[in-house]
Amino acid sequence: MRTSITLPLVHKREVPTQFKDDDNRFAESLVEYFLKNYTQKGDIVLDIFAGLGTTFFVAEEMERIPYGVEYLEDRYLYIKEHVKSKDNIIHGDALKLLEYQLPKCDFCLASPVYMNKEDTENPYTACETNGSYEQYLEDTRRIYSYVKEIMKPDSYIVIEVSNLKRNGVVTTLAWDIAKTVSEVLHFEGEIIVNWVGNGSEKEDGIYNYGYDHSYCLVFRNK
Repeated sequence: MRTSITLPLVHKREVPTQFKDDDNRFAESLVEYFLKNYTQKGDIVLDIFAGLGTTFFVAEEMERIPYGVEYLEDRYLYIKEHVKSKDNIIHGDALKLLEYQLPKCDFCLASPVYMNKEDTENPYTACETNGSYEQYLEDTRRIYSYVKEIMKPDSYIVIEVSNLKRNGVVTTLAWDIAKTVSEVLHFEGEIIVNWVGNGSEKEDGIYNYGYDHSYCLVFRNK
């Protein structure tokens, strides 16, 4: 397993205006890299935080079968409108993953909604309820314990995540999630993704969270 890769931080697919102010997609290049190296044509690929459908779109282009869950209805409807496998996207909650009768999956790639340690709103409810960083990590552990039950034996689960800088305060989100999810899945190691922009990046990093890189945490369902 490579421990560092460099990818372009560009989006090939335009999204509707309503999403552009909150466009937190990972790049298509990330999905392409992992599907090429960790899956084969016909494999079932799971994204439990489907967002704006990047995993779905790339998986279909690469002849994989995508399944996924999206909490926000407007994003779910956007994905459903534009993918071929319309029945495979679920409007739901990752904390209820086992209720959705998903098939056994070959590979999982997802990026959870991020939370700074001083935040007091729950990102897993679109910040509509109160929450704490400790509860967020516990919910993340629970979600991936459900993922474990859905994945085939020896399959790979990849979490794309970053540490966060805000107002001089660092949240070690990537490292905390690695430790938390390691309680339910075997941690194979991390791949540092070095992002390359178009030359207009800011001094505090092009990834939008204070860095020029993120981490892909690689787990295995042993």
